[in-house]
Amino acid sequence: MNLMANILLNVIIAFLVGSLLFGYQRKIMARIQTRPGPPIIQHLLHTLKFYIKESTFPKTAAMPFYVAIASMLCAIWVSAVIVGPVIEGSLLLIFAIYALHKIVEHNAGSSSGSPYGKLSCVRAVFSAAAEVPLFAVLVIIYLKTGTMVIGEIINYQTINGPLIYAIPLAAAMFFVLILSKAPYSPFAITKGKDIISGYETEHFGVLRGYLMISESIAWYMLLWVFLTVFIGGLSPIGYLIGMVAISTVVAFINATTPILNPNHSIMMQVTFAFIGIVGSIILILI
Repeated sequence: MNLMANILLNVIIAFLVGSLLFGYQRKIMARIQTRPGPPIIQHLLHTLKFYIKESTFPKTAAMPFYVAIASMLCAIWVSAVIVGPVIEGSLLLIFAIYALHKIVEHNAGSSSGSPYGKLSCVRAVFSAAAEVPLFAVLVIIYLKTGTMVIGEIINYQTINGPLIYAIPLAAAMFFVLILSKAPYSPFAITKGKDIISGYETEHFGVLRGYLMISESIAWYMLLWVFLTVFIGGLSPIGYLIGMVAISTVVAFINATTPILNPNHSIMMQVTFAFIGIVGSIILILI
């Protein structure tokens, strides 16, 4: 298979699987809360329907930046698919892509001119103060394996066993990061119910479709990185089982916990990061 076909196939898989996992999470949450819930394909249907809806643009939007920034978010996560499943490149590039995602998330809110979007973009910067320390997991992985290249980390685990057993606190740190990006998460302060849909509030039509595609791909990629880095290279069925298992755990947490206010959210994530960093270093030294 040539490179372009491989990229296209992986992007389509990431979008479809990510969308269905979002729908699966909503179904699990509904069942826990004794509700029937929407069909599992609901998120996928919502994404596709925006491409046949009329695109509208608020008068307060900073055009054409408002349009460009939504398109960039989708392109950023397509790049993550290329770095990850396609070429198994460096984890540092994945971190750079995530950092760009936070910048674009901020600008998507501020460019709309909406008070909800502006509050969301402020929270995006605020949440980055907690999410960046969680990425110290990269240093821990490097200290343990001596490499940042995903392919070499897979080879290391083939010889020495899954990293989730060797550095479990680092895996817990990355799981908290995943949890923070899940819809209805206790850490989802950028799109809390008090600010409607956050930075997405004023996006409609094709632009909202771009944002929803990027969310689906981002969820798939975060799960893929977790499974690959802490368990090793898996078969397609193995990845699917792992992603469903993690999504089930996340859905249970989201269904049974309230959304925290920004201050509590940041403090809890920073606390998890501190415990994870110190504990992992101690375990490595021992």
